[in-house]
Amino acid sequence: MPLGSISRAIWFAAVLASSARVSAGQNPSVVTALMSDPKVKAALDTARMSEPQTIEDQVRFCEVPAPPFKEATRGEVLRRAFKEVGLRNVRVDRAGNVLGDRPGVSQVPRVVLASHLDTVFPEGTSLTVTRDRRGVLRGPGISDNCRGLAVLVGVARALRAAEVQTPGSLTFVANVGEEGLGDLRGMKALFSDTLRNQVDRFVSIDGGGLYVTNIGVGSLRYLITFKGPGGHSFGAFGAPNPANALGRAMAKIAELQVPSIPRTTFNVGRIGGGTSVNSIPPEAWMELDLRSADAGHLTALDARIQAILDAALSEENRRWRAGARLSVTKQLVGDRPAGGLPASAPIVGTVQAVAQAILGASVPISEGSSDANLPLSLGIPAVTIGGGGQGEDAHATSEWWDPTDSWKGTQNALLVAVALAQP
Repeated sequence: MPLGSISRAIWFAAVLASSARVSAGQNPSVVTALMSDPKVKAALDTARMSEPQTIEDQVRFCEVPAPPFKEATRGEVLRRAFKEVGLRNVRVDRAGNVLGDRPGVSQVPRVVLASHLDTVFPEGTSLTVTRDRRGVLRGPGISDNCRGLAVLVGVARALRAAEVQTPGSLTFVANVGEEGLGDLRGMKALFSDTLRNQVDRFVSIDGGGLYVTNIGVGSLRYLITFKGPGGHSFGAFGAPNPANALGRAMAKIAELQVPSIPRTTFNVGRIGGGTSVNSIPPEAWMELDLRSADAGHLTALDARIQAILDAALSEENRRWRAGARLSVTKQLVGDRPAGGLPASAPIVGTVQAVAQAILGASVPISEGSSDANLPLSLGIPAVTIGGGGQGEDAHATSEWWDPTDSWKGTQNALLVAVALAQP
């Protein structure tokens, strides 16, 4: 349901209330029927038996660089992998997303199964993956999101081997632009152009573990720059200082009080500027991240931040002599829409019914920021799920992933895809 169709406050209250009870929207009978289908059972068996290949793919993909905005090399590896596992109409769209189709009996429903190609690590980062005696893999991005990419390919491989025919169609997507300042550019292109008005259900596979995310945390990201004439620290003393203005703004931001429900946050992630210790800097900048699971609260926080920036500028200009004046620019460098579904939504229920069938238990429900934000904001049923195993230290070069029972993640993703491709 599009968020604009009901009061945001009522919508969020419904989400909170429904998260505390068993999903009423699930249809266990569909999943039960699939579990007794010989071809689906064969696909699940294949997913388990071929897990060593899936893990090898995970390592192989991870050792190919995919720094921010430069995912094409890894994308080419995924393009070839899509062809090898029998996907049809394999192509690369204008944004760099790699797509491959697995046609069903009908084009409807069309389910997109996606995993992001990009990492947070800059060019030149060593991407060698190591494996210890227990089989634990270590390397930048090994869980987030090389695991998701490997599961994406593993699902297609198992479905092909078992000759599973789904009523609806599956489209597999290895997409760009999920991390950092990528600003969901892959998803934005997918839903505004490549598959515009063609997606009925969406699943993102992101990282390790087993979970379902049904609330997309929205974010606004800014590059804030205070500018002035600069000058010698002694000779030009008395001129307003961009670093002072930046400091004033940061101090005011640090004192903000924000709601815990819905969780709303702010963070100054990077700061910089200046030329030397004995110079008034000509500019000082910060990168600022604002987040909330509710679009209304995010908008309200944004308004407060804008007022703080203007106040900091005014105070610094008033503090010093007339004539020289500072200015401030507020460049929006990231805009991830918020969106969400209650835990009782049918797609969430399907994921939980699958978890019961594969794991014998439901999986945790969470909120987060992922590729699913975009379709959720458009009113398209969407979730993010984990790829199995257990990963930690995401976004750090010390990232690791434990493959214990990781095949359950591949099976889980496969059965979710097949279940959602039912009418």
